[in-house]
Amino acid sequence: MAELKFTEDHEAIYVDGDVAWVGITAYAQEALGDLVFVELPEVGKQVAKGDEFAVVESVKTAAEVYSPVDGEVVEANDNMPDNLELIAKDLADGGWIAKIKMSDAGQLDGLMDAAAYKEFVEGLD
Repeated sequence: MAELKFTEDHEAIYVDGDVAWVGITAYAQEALGDLVFVELPEVGKQVAKGDEFAVVESVKTAAEVYSPVDGEVVEANDNMPDNLELIAKDLADGGWIAKIKMSDAGQLDGLMDAAAYKEFVEGLD
């Protein structure tokens, strides 16, 4: 069963077996504004939880995207740099930046579910 998880850094994670599809949340997209560039990670790159693995740039700022888990980047969304509007889609509909094969799925336990993330974001305003 696939599940959706969230980090305090506003990454959204769609979990499909041992692969985490990672993107940014609607809150992060709204904060960034109009995107101008997405720097994708290299396929095969080993990442550790908390590592910067991608960059999303907008007209206002650049934001790092951090890996929510340890693992290996198994796919980067090559469609995204030419179609920046994809970032606003659901992860399962093409809004993911990269897919990471997790080496420790137990790390997902420290992430928030949708209800907890909604409460977290409401506390930021």
